[in-house]
Amino acid sequence: MPNTLSTKLARRISLRQLQVFEAVARQLSYTRAAEELFLTQPTVSMQIKKLESDIGSPLTEQTGKQISLTSAGSALYQASRDILETLGRFEMQINDHKGLKTGQLRIAVVTTAKYFTPRLLGKFCQLYPGISVFLEVLNREHILERMNRNLDDLYLIGQPPVSSDLSFQPYLANPMVVVAPADHKFANRKSITLAELVKENFIVREHGSGTRVAVEDVFAEAGQNINIRMELGSNEAIKQGVAAGLGISVLSLHTIVRGDLDELTVLDVDGFPISWQWYVGHPKGKRLSVVARAFIDFMYEEGPSLLPKNIN
Repeated sequence: MPNTLSTKLARRISLRQLQVFEAVARQLSYTRAAEELFLTQPTVSMQIKKLESDIGSPLTEQTGKQISLTSAGSALYQASRDILETLGRFEMQINDHKGLKTGQLRIAVVTTAKYFTPRLLGKFCQLYPGISVFLEVLNREHILERMNRNLDDLYLIGQPPVSSDLSFQPYLANPMVVVAPADHKFANRKSITLAELVKENFIVREHGSGTRVAVEDVFAEAGQNINIRMELGSNEAIKQGVAAGLGISVLSLHTIVRGDLDELTVLDVDGFPISWQWYVGHPKGKRLSVVARAFIDFMYEEGPSLLPKNIN
């Protein structure tokens, strides 16, 4: 026998209300939820107030400009995600039987992966124009936060954390190279040693960055310490700093795009490129949609075409 209270509540709550609430709860922002759903902020606020009235309990609370979920809101958020994911899988299965691919794909990638992920998604959307894609480009720390909250279908990261709760697999080569100004004294040298290199000033990513972890591991294994002159929060800022002569850096070869080599050069250093790897994954036990599984297959098919052309 179905629970009478649950049945009555289900009759009052619309699917659209759940979609709006799920976006607000996930983004913890009425404004960002409205932008995502192509609605006005007053419309989103009205939907949430109506939902709270139907349920008979507040779902969000605001302290200053910060929105948080109440206990009822947290429970409804999980329930709404379960409902929407189940409906999404059902829709995908029905459409897949018809030879179509429609639905949604949510993918979050570390900032370095932004240099090739949009091209990958562009080709995928050309094949399956009915699919809506939501791409988040964040630093590693925020990617890990999203993993813990299970906010996305897939994650692309340089070094996945060691965790029994996550399932990751190698995807694509991610070679790390030493970058210097085009007129640097080592520009035309061959087989530069690490001992020579550590005398230079380094520009590095912030603590916790996958690129920084790679750099620190390589030099630590060689018993060398680098002289960190500056920390910057993006690869673009680092490239600008290197071009300005503020120091040298270690970057993913994927970040070296057309035009960069007018001002930068990749040095020939012993032990480089560092053979790193991209990984694709998701929380263990997550039930992947047909779209997510199709995209993983597509990633491996297209992977070789994404390798940097100037890779050795």
